Parts: sequence; structure tokens; C-alpha cells
Amino acid sequence: MSRIPFPQPETMTPAQREVYDRIVAGPRGRLVGPLRAALHNPELADRWQALGALLRFGTSLPPRVSELAIVVTARRWNSQIEWHIHAGAAADAGVSADVLDAIRAGRQPVFDTSADEVVYEYARQLQESGRVDPTLYTSALGYWGVAGVVELTAVIGYYTMVSMTLNAHEIPMPDDAPEPLVVPTEESQPTLSRLAPLKRGRTAEEPERNRHDS
Repeated sequence: MSRIPFPQPETMTPAQREVYDRIVAGPRGRLVGPLRAALHNPELADRWQALGALLRFGTSLPPRVSELAIVVTARRWNSQIEWHIHAGAAADAGVSADVLDAIRAGRQPVFDTSADEVVYEYARQLQESGRVDPTLYTSALGYWGVAGVVELTAVIGYYTMVSMTLNAHEIPMPDDAPEPLVVPTEESQPTLSRLAPLKRGRTAEEPERNRHDS
């Protein structure tokens, strides 16, 4: 059960209803997750949904890149709704079931491409240390260019905020779906998940070809 109530369409203020209608008419199609909480401040919710829509649907990154970074973030933060929604989106974008199962279980995933390895390690390192290895950063630039790496970092940061919001308010799963993640504990308290690092290999190599010049 959520720790806070959520505005309902029949009781929303005009400002809340305007934002609500904009959200459900957009690519999301419905109001779920952190926006249910953010709608208590309609201006916050409006700017939040616009940023989220841009980062999920409007960057130069392929969906496979964005969705893989999002599920790494979801697993780090044990974000049940985020994983529930984006594991399916990642699968639709071409991330294999074996990779998703490994990330969910905290095992080292085996990727088909070095690009996927770079995405995983970039998100993992940023989540666990707040930094990215210089060689890995150079590899990411080779794949997606300056704009793409800026966007990738923003995606990871945005979905960290999403995870925190979902967890802090204990926002419930949509449609009574079961929670997909096991939350680790230390001294009987929930803790962040540890993501398995990849062995240094293709992630430290230059991409075979640059896809962006800047």
C-alpha cells in the first residue's frame, strides 16, 4: 500500500486534470508510477513527464541502449515498477531473456555485442561509484558520440530519481502484478543491489567503427 494518497480524475483540481490529460494522451497512454505522486504538484508533474518522455522516446539513442541502462538502474535500486515496465521494453528492443535474468539475479550477464557491454558497464559504474572509467567513457563516445553519452547519463540519472520516488512512497505495482525483484538485506534492512562487473575485454576496446563524429 502506498504511503500517500493519489489524485483521482474525479477529484483533481483543474491544473492536475490538465496535466493528467496530457500524460494519458501521450506515448505512455496512462498514469503510472512516480507521476502519480508528482501530480500533487501539477507543475512538477508536467515538467517531470516532459523530461521523461524526452529521455525515453526522444533521444538519439536506440531503444535497446536506453532500456538496458534503465533495467540496470532498476536492479541497482530494487525498483519493482521500473523493472516490471522496462524489462518488457528491453526485451522488445532486443535484450535477451538470459541477459535480463542475469541482471535480475545479480549474475554477470553475457552479451552478444560490445555495445551492450559498454551500456551495462557505464550504467553499473555510474550507479555504484558515481564515476565512469576513462577507457569505458571513450568507448561510449565511439558508439554514440558526445550527444549520445550526455543522453545516456541523463537517462540513468532520471531513472534513479524515478526509483527513489517509487521506493520512498512505496507506490504499488500496477494492475496487481507481482513484484519481480528480490530485495537484498543487510542486518535485516533493505540495501541496494550489487551488480556483477564485467571482465575487462571488449568494453575496453575501441568500437569497430565510430557511429558519430561528435
